[in-house]
Amino acid sequence: MTSPQPSPTYVFDGPTSRRGHRMNKMFMSLTRAQAREEFLADERAYCERFGLAQEQTTAVLERDWQAMLDLGGSIFYVYKLAMMDGLSMQYLGGVFTGMSEADFKAAMLAGGRTDV
Repeated sequence: MTSPQPSPTYVFDGPTSRRGHRMNKMFMSLTRAQAREEFLADERAYCERFGLAQEQTTAVLERDWQAMLDLGGSIFYVYKLAMMDGLSMQYLGGVFTGMSEADFKAAMLAGGRTDV
């Protein structure tokens, strides 16, 4: 009998940081009210203003949270966009672990994930 394989750990290292620099800079800009208004008025143009790669722009526009991380997004910056959509960190935790928001929250309240 084999044990379940643990989920891979996401490592935000130097190369990942460089790959996602422009996207993370854009996410960080969303802390300003005027930037949020401009983003909501034309999300694609706002992404272009920061020079995002096409695949990064697509991930942002489609709210593909996993792709944003894979393309160099830092969860701390990606969360700025999630907050604009009214989403919680527990929602994102669920997305990244294949759980619902409620299940993820319950797992954390019970002491964390048990699959690793």
